Amino acid sequence: MWPESDETPRPLKTGLTTGCCATACSVAAAHYLLANIEMTNAEVTLPKGKLVSLEIVNCQRISASTVRTAVIKDAGDDPDATHGATVFVELTLTEKVGIEFRAAQGVGTVTRAGLSLAVGEPAINPVPRKMMSEHLQHIAKNTHYSGGFIVAVGVENGEEIALNTMNGRLGILGGLSILGVTGIVRPFSCSAYIASIYQGIDVATVNGYRHIAASTGNRSEAAIKDYYQLPDIALIEMGDFVGAVIAQVKKVKILDKLTICAGFGKVSKLAMGKWNLHSQASSIDLNFLAQLAQDNGASANVVKEITLANTSIEALSICFAAKIDLATFVCQAAYEQVKAKLPQHTVLEIWTIDRQGALIGYAGAEDAGLCYHEQEQ
Repeated sequence: MWPESDETPRPLKTGLTTGCCATACSVAAAHYLLANIEMTNAEVTLPKGKLVSLEIVNCQRISASTVRTAVIKDAGDDPDATHGATVFVELTLTEKVGIEFRAAQGVGTVTRAGLSLAVGEPAINPVPRKMMSEHLQHIAKNTHYSGGFIVAVGVENGEEIALNTMNGRLGILGGLSILGVTGIVRPFSCSAYIASIYQGIDVATVNGYRHIAASTGNRSEAAIKDYYQLPDIALIEMGDFVGAVIAQVKKVKILDKLTICAGFGKVSKLAMGKWNLHSQASSIDLNFLAQLAQDNGASANVVKEITLANTSIEALSICFAAKIDLATFVCQAAYEQVKAKLPQHTVLEIWTIDRQGALIGYAGAEDAGLCYHEQEQ
């Protein structure tokens, strides 16, 4: 599950997707089978044309027609559950022309409608399939090979790693998904993570759920799950990507209710119209919080204290002591920002939590029954 990210900016390193790793494995295996070349590094052309080289850590002949190759995934600085995992391919030559994809150990199978793959298919997404197919077809042409391939993609310990992903609630069982749109993992822009947000909303709505709750991390999800008793399929782990949630809700059009829950600092960014809540993309603005408190009755001394605070949580504590319900005011401002982006029929709620995971602020069309004086600081 996505952790609640901190607010400390630092340089970040990109990585490569599982789909890119599987493609490199396929390239190395095909060269071994068709040209008797054992590669220590395999080059992969990414969808946008960039050429990358990946180290092959294992190249093993299983039979006369099957070779197993492996790559260690490097996700860079992204908080990716598969960073350091061993991605492997068992490539088999067949007389039947064409390319068949299978799930080897550690890769899951699709069991719910709403994804880009049919129920029963191995969880190898369309772009990685296309990358592997194009590279294998190119090698086959250069080696004058006229047969086909079975591509079985796996991840060592993939079933255990998948417990830390959203696969279970998406209906992908038995392991991980092989992902990647560009082949590059960009930390905290996280195209794979955003794709999983889209998939989560699609799966929930296709399976009849019309109320979903999107949260930034463990504590916020636990709080809102406990409040509504929603099933996992209706819970969307959005990380910092609230903009992705809004975009997909607009696309599916049929959602009746969207609940967003996040820590106070992140909701304060949303209140300013920031759609990526990570510290690399947006910052907490104490002057904004001070102005919001002033607009809602805070004294000049309280306003000054807020501007001099070290963190948003300190600003919240200052207001709590002064009986200023800053948590609710921030939620109300965030509500106005998000509501303007949603279809008119979609009911919206914004919740915020404190550092202990308690719900402390709310804005929405309905009364949540949250009493400010019962908030815990």
